[in-house]
Amino acid sequence: MQLKIDNISKSFGNLKVLEDFSICFTQKKINCIFGPSGCGKSTLMNLMTGLIPTDKGNTVGTENMSYSYVFQEDRLLPWATIKENVMFVLESIHDKKRAEEITEKYLSLVDLADFKNHYPQQLSGGMRQRVSIARAFAYGGDILIMDEPFKGLHLEIKKDIMDYIGNTTNNKFIFFITHDVEEAVYLADSIYIFKGPPLLLDRQLDIDIPFNQREINKKELENIKTKIKNSI
Repeated sequence: MQLKIDNISKSFGNLKVLEDFSICFTQKKINCIFGPSGCGKSTLMNLMTGLIPTDKGNTVGTENMSYSYVFQEDRLLPWATIKENVMFVLESIHDKKRAEEITEKYLSLVDLADFKNHYPQQLSGGMRQRVSIARAFAYGGDILIMDEPFKGLHLEIKKDIMDYIGNTTNNKFIFFITHDVEEAVYLADSIYIFKGPPLLLDRQLDIDIPFNQREINKKELENIKTKIKNSI
């Protein structure tokens, strides 16, 4: 199954962020959206999900699909505990017992089980980001979009989360935006390197190494890192 962005254009005032832009993504792959700040990466994802309207063009293949989103900002409910923030997205699709089980699972995954009764303002920025990740995983949409999801995370917990994503792709469309070359080559199946605005695909790099055989310093990955750095 494919997801196609077809001749989309979007401007903010006099700034053309996308102009007759088209691209196609494949299911069951982890897609890295890579490029400099301000080139239009986040706008592309927001247009694809319908969070903002297009000026022209449309997205094909997302009909009747649900989204999970990790935004750059945490967007947590300040009056709710960490547990309540995660359960909030589950209340309409699961009974309370099942929602609690799912919440506990993903708070444990991001190493925040001991903080479930804390409020967002009691946590560091990196911890709030992990709550956002847990909430998106818990909801489990057909399309997972993560915008700079690993910023502010310690290497160990970041690797644990990336390992979870890499080993549980299933039938999802997965996208993550990053400026970090190490994250890109470790987690992605395909890396789309953009420049702009207006947004333009500079090159696509595909990584054929199975996820469970990847190592941060593996020679093949080092070669891909070099290609990315030469594109920046």
